[in-house]
Amino acid sequence: MTLDARLEAAAQFIRAAVHADIGSDHAALPVALLTSGRVERAVIVEKTEGPLRNARAAVARAGLTDRCEVREGDGLAPLTPGEVESASMTGMGVRTMLGVLARAGDRLPPALVLQPNDDAAPLRAWARAQAYHLRGEALAPGFWTYPVLHLRRAEGPDPAYEGVPGALAERFGPHLLRARDPQLLAVLERQRARLAPLTAHARADVLRHLSDVQSALAWMHT
Repeated sequence: MTLDARLEAAAQFIRAAVHADIGSDHAALPVALLTSGRVERAVIVEKTEGPLRNARAAVARAGLTDRCEVREGDGLAPLTPGEVESASMTGMGVRTMLGVLARAGDRLPPALVLQPNDDAAPLRAWARAQAYHLRGEALAPGFWTYPVLHLRRAEGPDPAYEGVPGALAERFGPHLLRARDPQLLAVLERQRARLAPLTAHARADVLRHLSDVQSALAWMHT
């Protein structure tokens, strides 16, 4: 199964014996992970009947019913503690993801791959507060530019944030800033071009965002 750019970016961060995909819908990601050998077994969790039906049909078409189980439930609730090594959530709003993570309790796995449809900064903040290190991140092209985060549970300060301005790192991504990521540069340049003409009458939050964008661009160009 061919993945679009955002799911392919997520797949590159996943390698596990047992992986859970939360909110999979058509099961594209877990089917690709299984057929590529990146995971040995998968669990799909869906909350409503339509996506459940879609996922079960896709798994059956791929001939993977012996290696991929589709369960009904909310977030990580259908999993048992320690059952999976990693979990992914893709194509959701960040508030939905934070809700799933907050309710997960001891079902949170050691590794997470998260692709929100909006600002990833709250997920980076959650990870730092919950002892997950940001092991990798990417931006994937699509309808807009999608962030993808790879988190792994670890003790101590997250080395990803060393040497990168803290507030900018959490907002835009320390790995992306440090790598002078071309897609991040393009996103920031577009935001600066859009916001700069509005400064005379802009709200305070818009001015703060523009200031952060300008600071990030200045840091990346040093």
